[in-house]
Amino acid sequence: MDRLLLSICKDRFHILAFGLLWMLMLNPMLIQAQSFKLYTPYTKITVPPGETIDYNVEAINDGNSIRTANIIVSGLPDGWTYTLQSGGYTINQISVLPGEKKTMNLAVNVPFQVEKGNYSFRVSAAGITYLPITINVSERGTYKTEITSEQPNMEGHTKANFTFNADIKNSTAEDQLYSLRARAPRGWLVSFKANFKQATSVNIPPNATESITIDVNPPDYLEAGTYSIPVIASTSNTSGTLNLEVVITGSFEAEMTTPDGLLSTEITAGDEKRVDIVIRNTGSSVLEDIKLISGKPKDWEGVFEPLEIERLEPGQASMVNLRIKASDKAIPGDYVMNMEARTPEVSAKANYRVTVKTSLAAGWFGILIILGVIGLVIYLFRKYGRR
Repeated sequence: MDRLLLSICKDRFHILAFGLLWMLMLNPMLIQAQSFKLYTPYTKITVPPGETIDYNVEAINDGNSIRTANIIVSGLPDGWTYTLQSGGYTINQISVLPGEKKTMNLAVNVPFQVEKGNYSFRVSAAGITYLPITINVSERGTYKTEITSEQPNMEGHTKANFTFNADIKNSTAEDQLYSLRARAPRGWLVSFKANFKQATSVNIPPNATESITIDVNPPDYLEAGTYSIPVIASTSNTSGTLNLEVVITGSFEAEMTTPDGLLSTEITAGDEKRVDIVIRNTGSSVLEDIKLISGKPKDWEGVFEPLEIERLEPGQASMVNLRIKASDKAIPGDYVMNMEARTPEVSAKANYRVTVKTSLAAGWFGILIILGVIGLVIYLFRKYGRR
């Protein structure tokens, strides 16, 4: 019985070996596939749209004879391109000595306009073997221009200068010369800088990004509010828009004058006089905590009543009183009172001219002296003139 089983096993082994030998004889491609291989270390990678991937593909000949094969790249989606080179030449066939390997350089160009996802293709040694490769595109791509800014909105008053930093990305396959312009409201000034130089255009290579600065200057007189300033970078083929936003808190302006606009008066030495002073808010923002300050000549008095205005709305005015007292020793002539209305944001200044006149009593006293002198001269002339 044992001999019978052993005989059957031997017969089966011989049949299997004979069948395998027969298959190899009929299918020499199996031997070729085992002795000729295609290899690259990175068979699945992730890249963004517009990227060019360089593969080093090795053709390895483990056989005993020279192997020559046509190299075919197949399965790439529409719009994808590639180049296959070795030794500096574009090739489509390679020959490898036994026991050696040859390196081919495969460059695959991922288009800009592509959907996110996995894309598979193969590099084949025609009729012998093939190498599967997968590319994962990390995001949806487009053939367009993008302008972005990390800080597209700013806030300030009308005297402030606003500087924005922006990036222009050329997501196309060609160099682009972008014209730079802004659709700003009337009275606004917008200028561009590239590489720290004033510019109206900028050249950007394909799939590259260029940084620019945008200087925005609002008009001097502007109501508080939010203002939108579209910035456009455009060529004949593509364009991108960035909407900048400027929030104007209002302008701080003030004026110091009198009700009739006359900044002068007359006074007698030692006398006191009160004049009305008008502080007007000529800006578009509320003025708060307005302090009133006066600069007076030596030995004079100059005091505002009140000394402070708590709040003044835009376009509104407030009247205060300035009490002036001239020095007793002031001689006739012109004197200047310096006035200032001051807030943390703005100040208004004015010079008030005060003319000191001779008093009436002093005038009559002078006239009497003159008359006395004249009388004395006449008396002396009459008494001693004939001698």
